[in-house]
Amino acid sequence: MNLDRAGAIELATQLGNSSDQFGDVEVGICPPSVYLDAVSNAAGDSVSVGGQNMYHESGGAFTGELSAAMLKDVGCRYVILGHSERRHVMGESNADINKKVIAAIAANLIPILCVGETLEQRESGQTNDIVAEQFYGSLAGVEQDQAAEIVIAYEPVWAIGTGKVATPKEAEAAHSALRETIENRYNADVARQLRIQYGGSVKPSNAAELLGQPNIDGALVGGASLKAEDFLGIIEASRASIPG
Repeated sequence: MNLDRAGAIELATQLGNSSDQFGDVEVGICPPSVYLDAVSNAAGDSVSVGGQNMYHESGGAFTGELSAAMLKDVGCRYVILGHSERRHVMGESNADINKKVIAAIAANLIPILCVGETLEQRESGQTNDIVAEQFYGSLAGVEQDQAAEIVIAYEPVWAIGTGKVATPKEAEAAHSALRETIENRYNADVARQLRIQYGGSVKPSNAAELLGQPNIDGALVGGASLKAEDFLGIIEASRASIPG
């Protein structure tokens, strides 16, 4: 819940006008739902737009919710599902998120599925088990050809909005283990194709080292995405990390 309508449009416009700096980096923004239409129009074709959440039903008496079709109707390509705040603040389970993932895929929306552990879980050595449990539960029933198009975001809960950040070594270890989980669930081709982003206090000063890790394919940016200058700095770091 950040920015107002004018601020959201200004940010989208600044990003759209800076698209010559993107290179081969895919850039997307996920504003609050009330600003999606305006932001989609302001961002232009070079910046994809996504929803922050959706409901799994296609319509009906679900006051306050949004369907996948509604997101598509205002120009969304992506939808964030299972964000830690949805899991830990709103109480969503893997089963809840799984229904949303399946509905998003059916509507040709690309899910950005978030997984990650709390500080207590990390300190007790449960990181890989928790992430694997969330991965399997949230993608139950998702077929191999569908999985390759999904984006996974590893977001350690203890590093979101806290200023703390996993070290590049810690982040890479979690991403590597998740890549292995993907291969075990599907196959090596899917594990190679599926993009795994890192999310957790990513900013221009640490983006290059994080994005330079072999299993980190991008960033799910939080607070640093609210200022075009900071977001563009992360985009530049991502661009520099692309081989060749």
